[in-house]
Order: sequence, then structure tokens, then C-alpha cells
Amino acid sequence: MNIELITSRKSLIARRQFLSTSLLSAACFTTVGAYAEMLTQTPKQSEGPFYPDKLPLDTDNDLLILNDNLTPALGEVTYLSGRILDAKGAPLRGVEVEIWQCDQHGAYLHSHTGNADKRDKNFQGFGRFLTGSKGEYLFRTIKPVSYPGRAPHIHYKIKSKGKDLLVTQCYVQGDARNANDMVIKGIKDEKARAAVQVPFVPIKNSKVGVLYAQFDIVLGFTPAD
Repeated sequence: MNIELITSRKSLIARRQFLSTSLLSAACFTTVGAYAEMLTQTPKQSEGPFYPDKLPLDTDNDLLILNDNLTPALGEVTYLSGRILDAKGAPLRGVEVEIWQCDQHGAYLHSHTGNADKRDKNFQGFGRFLTGSKGEYLFRTIKPVSYPGRAPHIHYKIKSKGKDLLVTQCYVQGDARNANDMVIKGIKDEKARAAVQVPFVPIKNSKVGVLYAQFDIVLGFTPAD
């Protein structure tokens, strides 16, 4: 990974800590070829009503710490990584990945969110990352939680040169609430539905219960240069 992709000191520290765990799967470096035949296109999903209507001053890839605040957000710390690939499995470099999600209390960074009075002021709620040479991205955030009507999820928007390429969502594999989530049920293809549900697993030897999740996103096309 290229350290130029990090836009703040705290994110650089988070990234170095993540790399030291050596948890990036070998699949991240798989060459294009037979592997491409196994790819499942990531389905488009609703952006939802809570894309931030006012972005935070801090929009880096560490959602747990705001600016130079020393108090972290509440929740299960999670390193969320993956790759952005085109339809043939080729990595897409320099693509912007945005994520947003509710905090531990189910509140979004939005003026009309539910539980606004309980919103965790230490949770950034939104982050951005520019992919590296292998199409990789990395965020430090919290494991998503549910709120009335929705299974735990993280929203994604993939952009290039100011153009939206894909809006989708990522879910916790094995969560019982997935079965009744109407957004997930709207994905009719079984493989595509499975592709947006990923395991959130404990990092080996972590003393504080830090989790890791890998969500690869496959576009159904190759963006124009």
C-alpha cells in the first residue's frame, strides 16, 4: 500500500497498526485470470436517506477519532478493508471509496436521523479513501449495529472523477436480522446477495477484541479513463 493515500497522521498510524497484523488476505494479490471467472458483480443498492447532509471537517479513513480528539467512538473496533475491481477482476487505482454508517446508538451523521439526542459525538460517521495500486482500501470504524427496520450495515459509494460508479451496502455475515432486511431481500440473485454479506472476525492475538472484515467490490464495467 502507498502511504501517499493517507491524508492524516492519525490515519497513517492506524494503517501501520493494521499492516502489522498481516491480515490482508493473499487473495488481495491474486493475478487476473482464472480468478476473474469466479467474480460476482456487487449489486447496486439504495443510498438510503442518511447520506450526510453536512460532511464532517474530518473525512479521513479513521472513523473512531475526530481530528485530534483523544476520546474514541463507542463500539467494536473494526478494520474494514477490500479491493475495488472492474468486471474482469482488474484492480482500480485512484478510485474514491466513501463509507457512512450509524453510530453505536443507531444515529447517523444527518439532521433527520433517529436517536439524534444520543448520537456519539466522537464517531466520525463518514470516511473517504483513495484506492492504491492493487485497488485496495482501508478504514478503521466500528462493527455496524442494527436499528428499527434494518439489519446492521455499512453504506458504500464508489466514485471516480466526481462521478458515482456504484452505491451499495455491506452486511455482517451470519447475522439473523439479514433474513428479514428488505434491502437485502431486494437482491434477487443468490450469489450477489451472499457477496454483500462478509464475516467480521477477531484479529488474532488482539487483546482488546479488534475485528477485521474484507469486502471486495466488483463493478459490472470498466470505468473510462
